[in-house]
Order: sequence, then structure tokens, then C-alpha cells
Amino acid sequence: MYHLLKQAARIVIVSMTVQAVFAQNPSPATTLWYRQPARNWNEALPVGNGRLGVMTFGRTGEELLQLNESSLWSGGPVNRNPNPDAARHLPEIRAALFREDYAQAAALTQKMQGLYTEAYQPLGDLILKQNLSGEATDYYRGLDVSSAVATTRFKVAGVTYTRELFVSAPDQVIVLRLTADRKGALNLTAAARSPHPLTKTASGQNQLIVRGKAPAHSDPNYVNYNPRPVFYEDSAGCRGMRFDWRIRVGTTDGTVSADTAGIQIQNASEAVLLMTAATSFNGFDKCPDRDGKDERRLAENYLSKALTKPFDGLHRDHLADYRTYFNRMSLSLGGPSDNGNTALPTDQRLMRYAEGAADPALESLYFQFGRYLLISSSRPGGTPANLQGIWNPMVRPPWSSNFTTNINAQMNYWLAEMTNLSELHTPFLDWIGYMAATGRETTKHFYNARGWTVHHNSDLWGTSNPVGDRGKGSPSWANWALGGPWLCQHLYDHYRFTGDRRYLQTYAYPLMKEAALFCLDWLVEDRQGRLVTAPATSPENIFVTEKGEKESVSVATTMDLGLIWDLFTNVIEASDRLGVDAEFRKLLAEKKSSLFPLQIGRKGNLQEWFKDWEDQDPQHRHVSHLYVLHPGREVSPLTTPRLAEAARKSLELRGDGGTGWSKSWKINFWARLHDGNHAYKLLRELLRLTGMEGTNYANAGGTYPNLLCAHPPFQIDGNFGGTSGIGEMLLQSHDGLIHLLPARPDTWANGEVKGLKARGGYELDMSWKEGRLTRVVIRSALGGNCRLRVPSGLKGESNVRLQAARGNNPNPFYALPENRYRTATPETAGGRAMVYDFATQAGKEYVLVGAK
Repeated sequence: MYHLLKQAARIVIVSMTVQAVFAQNPSPATTLWYRQPARNWNEALPVGNGRLGVMTFGRTGEELLQLNESSLWSGGPVNRNPNPDAARHLPEIRAALFREDYAQAAALTQKMQGLYTEAYQPLGDLILKQNLSGEATDYYRGLDVSSAVATTRFKVAGVTYTRELFVSAPDQVIVLRLTADRKGALNLTAAARSPHPLTKTASGQNQLIVRGKAPAHSDPNYVNYNPRPVFYEDSAGCRGMRFDWRIRVGTTDGTVSADTAGIQIQNASEAVLLMTAATSFNGFDKCPDRDGKDERRLAENYLSKALTKPFDGLHRDHLADYRTYFNRMSLSLGGPSDNGNTALPTDQRLMRYAEGAADPALESLYFQFGRYLLISSSRPGGTPANLQGIWNPMVRPPWSSNFTTNINAQMNYWLAEMTNLSELHTPFLDWIGYMAATGRETTKHFYNARGWTVHHNSDLWGTSNPVGDRGKGSPSWANWALGGPWLCQHLYDHYRFTGDRRYLQTYAYPLMKEAALFCLDWLVEDRQGRLVTAPATSPENIFVTEKGEKESVSVATTMDLGLIWDLFTNVIEASDRLGVDAEFRKLLAEKKSSLFPLQIGRKGNLQEWFKDWEDQDPQHRHVSHLYVLHPGREVSPLTTPRLAEAARKSLELRGDGGTGWSKSWKINFWARLHDGNHAYKLLRELLRLTGMEGTNYANAGGTYPNLLCAHPPFQIDGNFGGTSGIGEMLLQSHDGLIHLLPARPDTWANGEVKGLKARGGYELDMSWKEGRLTRVVIRSALGGNCRLRVPSGLKGESNVRLQAARGNNPNPFYALPENRYRTATPETAGGRAMVYDFATQAGKEYVLVGAK
């Protein structure tokens, strides 16, 4: 950190004035910008269209564009029965657990492991070597998240050079326009390289074609025992995905030539480069080599269609598409009128912020940056955002850049519905269906059970087995078996926000029902007749027994039972809404009432384990047992205050530290506890500037200069979880009503948000001053009773008849599920809070204003 501060101080001294920069640059409210090129990947700027990703470094003489294509992974379809002997160990494990021989249970559980996932791959790099005759001055590098355009600009020898970069979703191309304000001053070579074996071909005078193949297998980065962790050969002709990547000069006023060394442009004042790529990926269950798509034809078609448009047409269509999503929401958090931080480069703003400066505009920019990242990495019909979204430079990236389903993959999509990006949730929802296809084989072969589930990790191929390379992984993470129920929460929440009955009936409910079948088979009775899971882990955590033994496998972990409670609750609700499976619904209700209960430990905390054990690491980054608080709905201050206080105590004991994504989850927890000031404290800590790289967790977390979250290393879930946390501070709708400003920190005394979504098909705008709501606009897509819990009085305009809320909310999207721990109801006003009902009709807008 000290070296980072020194570097920034030097930058301030030698750079042009802030005022000069903003005389020609976009709004600081939506722009990340810098006075120097990126030193490394964690300072580069991410651009993407959901399929094609670019990290742009902004270097002057030799620019680096690191490229990805979202479906380029190592490997091929999974082995669906990688450990035929696994199931025979299950009875032995359960017997060991019930005699409390946890060491033996763990040793046997380790024998129930399959293979590791494959790894997300880089496509390669585009290197722009620009012939310059001096040092660069007047340097600017920026990313405007309101337009998804990255710009680099600098001056050399009196000539201003500008590069504008965007990735078009309508045209499926990367567009780079280079200009010089002196005729003939633009001279450059565009060269390609890749870590994969490849061939390069010059096509005509203005196109370079790069073809290659991803590895047949890539070990996770933490596996160090294989002599060949990466290999490309596959004698079966199945594994190893092909790719075709093309660079083409669209237009230029200079001369162009091409050979395998690259494309040369001479004596130009403008040049537009178009790039695209395609892979042979043909579905999670198809061999990408033998049965792959024609990647050459796909890439050629993308490029030929884009070439029919001038730059202005490509840019116009890109903006129209992107802003369809981005412009649905805005957020302003007020702040001091003399906030000079908004005029600073982003890295300096982060430093000032870390020193305690008030900069609510930086917080709202961070919120919108999270939405930008989802729009740029997750588009309908494509692949879901992985651990790094779509941006990865490594053949063996951290944790294979996979879909880690014990928290991280889910966290990527917490913001999707609430921040008005519901369509961008669909790649993840579609992928759950692929998980179920392999998951049915996993439950059958590993557990002799019905239904489907997913374990700790997955990938493009739908891996669902417990990973660990048949016994080399720790059961603390490899053998956690309840990823399926957690994924099902996303299936149901999409319905709860959209009200799409057909989707629920034909897609979501059948998958949810099958996941519930697995849980019915997975549950067993303990000696008191309570239903428990066995074996059970609490992801990645270790407990210490009464004998001082450090173990990871027990029975009835709180997370397991919370996930099953949530799944059974949602299946019961969904079947009732659809009018189907009455007997199954009754069975689930009976089983739900017999689940091992939530418990409060001797320290007043919500227990993580079925006994009141200590943790090996009392401040462990995973806080999995609080799933019941967030994103679950079993525990809430409005309905189960005693358990909510126990959850608060758990958070206090666990501490505020943690890696990037862990701190993001804690922001959501504190928001659900309606403690806005504590949530805000953690938000400020999440935005702590760090230059840390690698995987040292001792001083972990924070934010890199490019606003990407440091786990470390970078994981995109921290960004998405941070955006979700801000959303939860402003609006909650999981708990029987719509709760406005449930966790507003004191520092956000004034503000305005537009376009937040609530369950039941509601979209809201609201503004507040000195903590009191001044105006609320509610748009109802589905109609029904709207119940609001607000921090101050409201009155309705002409079409709104407000009345005090009483009894159960008649809106079926807000029906409270059966919960044995409930001791209060959300419509009970407390403090200065008011709870109102009013009727809405589908398609109508309603305006409420602050009451004096």
C-alpha cells in the first residue's frame, strides 16, 4: 500500500491538472479514469458483450488487449460415473458419524470423490505496436460505464492519439478506432499471440486469422502433483475445443498490409479494427472437437455482417443495446457539495476514500460498475459469469475460474433481479438445467438417491460430482452436497420477481421438485427422530470437538438444514401456486417440520454445527450458517427477532475481516439485520485500495485500482455481492412486504434511486431527504396488494388509497411461509416505521409523497 501511495503521489506531481482532464472527458459520475497506463492486469479495464471480453491496458507505444471468449474452456463432457465404488461408503460414513467418530467419517467421505472441473481459458492477446517519436504527455485512460466504451488518449510530439474501444453485442465484434489529429501520423502493427498452440494466416491485405485449440485438460492451479498439468492431446478426438479468432481492418485512410507477423497500417490518421472469435463449443454434453460447431463459419459470419456497417453505425447499435439495460437504473447518494474527490482519477479517489474522505459518488459509481460488469459478462443465450466474469489471462487460472457453487456462482447473480437486469439472470438459470442433467447421474452413482444435486464446483461441462480427484481433496470443501438446493433458490426467485407462470410450470418447478427428491433421500433420522444430513459439512470450515480434534465432517450443519428448509418452502409455495402435487406438498411440509432445529450457542450465537463447537478459525471467511438470514428468509428481525439477534452475535464473533467476496456477503447480512451503519462500514472496507496480488489472505480483500474486487486474487463475485449489498440497504422484499430504506446508513441522509425491482413485479423510484422519504413512485407489472414498510409517513396522490396494514398480506407473492420460529409479523410497526397497504393494477403507476 505504501508503494502504491508513493506511485500515485508522483503521478499527481507530473500530470496535467484535473480541470484540463475533465474539459474533454466523460462525466465522473459514470467514469473510471487514470493518468497512467495499467501496470498489470489488476489495473487494466474490462470491456465485454457477454461473450467476448477484453482487458485494455492503455499502454502508449505497445498496447495490450487481453482477449477472452466465454465458451473457451479446457476439456469436454464430464465422466458421469468417475468413482463407481463411491456409494458403498455412505452407510459406513453414517455409522461412524452416529458413533461420533468424525475422523473415520472424514476418511471415508474422502473416498466419495470424483474428478476436478476443467478451466476457463484465455483466447490470446492483441499487441498494438505504435511507432512514436517521443514521450507521451497529456495522458488519459478511462472507461465510461454508461456507454461501455473505453478510451485511451495521449500526446506525442504535438500529435494527439486516441483509441476508442467497445464490444458490440448486436454485431458480436470488438471494435477499436484509432485516430491521430495530424494526417499520416498513425503508424502501427497489430500482432496476435496466444498461450495455446495456433496457426496464423494472412487473408488478403487487411485480415489476420488465428486458429488454435484449448487444452484437452487443465489441472486446477492448486494441484501440483501431476507432471503434465496441462495437455492438448486426446486420442479419442473428443476433448480440446477449437477456436477461430480474426482481426480485420474495417476502414482506414492509410496503407495496409498483412502477414503472419500482423497487420501493418502506415501513414493513416484513422483506422478501425474489428475483431471477433468463435469456438467449436456445441453444448455441455457434446465433444467440442469431434462433434463441435464450425467455428470458422461462425467467426466469418460475425465479421462479414459487421463489415457492412460504418463505425458510427456499429457504435450507435452498441449504445442502443447496452443502454437498454444500463439506463433502467440510476442512483445518487447525495454527499458534500464540495466533494472535490469526483474530479480526481479513480485510483486517487480510492486512496482519499481509504483515508476517510466522504465520496458517496464513488459508492454509487461502484454500484453501477457492478451492473456494468453483469451486462458485460452475462447475456441471454450465452454462458453464465464465472469466477472472473469473462476476463481471464491464464491457462490455469485461480480455482480454474470455474463456477464455485458453495457461494461464489450464486453471489454473481444476487444483483440481477433487484437491479433491473432480470434477463441477464437467464444464462445462470439455463446452466442450472445442465447441472441437473449430470446431477441426476451423480445422485444415482454416488448416493443411490433420486433427483439431482451439485457439489462444490462446476464448469462449462456441468460437472456435478464431489471434486477432489478421487480422494485427494479435503472433504471440508469437496464433499459438500447441497449446491442443488441453493441453485434452486435462483430458479424460484426469478419467478418471484417476474411472475412468469409458464417459466415456473415448465422449467423451474420440475427442477426444484427433483432437487427436493434428492433432499428427501439425503435426510436421515437421528436418535431423537429429527431429520439430519449425514455426512454434512459447512463449506471450507473446520470445527474443534470437545476432545480438541479438528474435523470437518459431522451431521446436520446449519447451512444444510437452512438450504433444505428454503427448498422445501419454495417447492410447497410453487406447487400451491400451480395447483399440482398436493400429496408431495403435504409430504414436504411434514418433513420440513421434522428438520433438526436451529440452535443458539452458549455465546448467544447462531450455531454453525449441530453441537456448540468452536471453529478452528474463529474469523473464517465463510459464514455459511447465516444462509438462513441471507440470501435465505428463515431468519429476519421482523419475524424471528431472537434468531436474528443470534445471527448478529455470530457476525460479531466472526469479525468484519475477510476476503473480498466474504466482506461483500457480510454487507448483505448486516443489511438484512437492518443495521445500515455497520453495512456501510464494511462497504468502505470493501473499497479499500489494494495492490495485493497472489492468494495471501492474511491482509485480504479490498479493491484494485480498476474497481475489480480483490479476493485476492480478483474474483468478480465480490463486485456483484457489493452491488447486491447496496441494493439490500435500499430495498428488501423477501419478508412479506416491500421494505424501503431498511438499512440506510446515517451518511446517506439524502439520496435518490430509480428502477429498483421488488418481488411481485414491482419497480420503484424513491427519493429521501434527511432520512425521510419525499417521493416514491411504484410501477406494478402484476397488480395485487402492495404492502410497504417505510421509515417515515407517506400519503398517496390521486390514485392511491393508503391504509394501515393489518393481518396477512393478501398478495400471494408476499405470503409468509410456515416457520416454527416466527414470533413477530412484519406489518407490526416499530419505532417510527409505518406499514401501509394499497391496491395496485397491472400496468399502472402510483405516486406517494412524504407526509408532513
